[in-house]
Amino acid sequence: MSNIATDSVIKSIDAYKEDSQKATKEIFESSAKLRFLQDEVSELTIELIARFQPVATDLRYIKSCMEISYGFSRLGRYAYDIIDAVDIFGPLKLCNKSSVILMSETVLDMMNTGVSALRLLDNSLTNKIYEKENVVDILYRKSLRDFAKIVNLNNEYPDNRCNISSTLILKYLERISDHACYIADCANYIKTGQSSPRRWYRIYFFVIYQINSSSY
Repeated sequence: MSNIATDSVIKSIDAYKEDSQKATKEIFESSAKLRFLQDEVSELTIELIARFQPVATDLRYIKSCMEISYGFSRLGRYAYDIIDAVDIFGPLKLCNKSSVILMSETVLDMMNTGVSALRLLDNSLTNKIYEKENVVDILYRKSLRDFAKIVNLNNEYPDNRCNISSTLILKYLERISDHACYIADCANYIKTGQSSPRRWYRIYFFVIYQINSSSY
């Protein structure tokens, strides 16, 4: 599932960069396959718990697999949402895509880090992925502020397709980054049995960002 989800997100971002809808069908089919696999994992999870009554690490691992499969399913869905936005609002060749491309690079790195944390059960990677998520949140808010400034300063609206499509895709990328963190959270839970402290990182950096951004 991780390979299918990662490949789908990469292809959707490439489609946005190239202003192409060629991969739409493939990404849709991958999204549907991930949803099917999620259902299979859920059924297998219930069967394992009912038949073997696992405890401790085994139970945490099985429980986490259900949550992880949901995360990969959502990645596939957001990948399709991205290419669907290209299809709805395109052509977007004249749009400034720098904010989306910049965020996508960080999000793809987060996905790879989250999958690595899961495969290796390495909870030392969680701090790294939390830091990158904070970068994504800041980029997202800054981009929205910049879009608003363009309208306000010029007293006119640019091509709405550019702003609307960029806003939607940035939101999809922000959600993908969240699910990458959830996957890393599961690795931490399997390894330690403790819930992730990521919500405290989010609260702290959100407060810092609000303080810094209140000056403009």
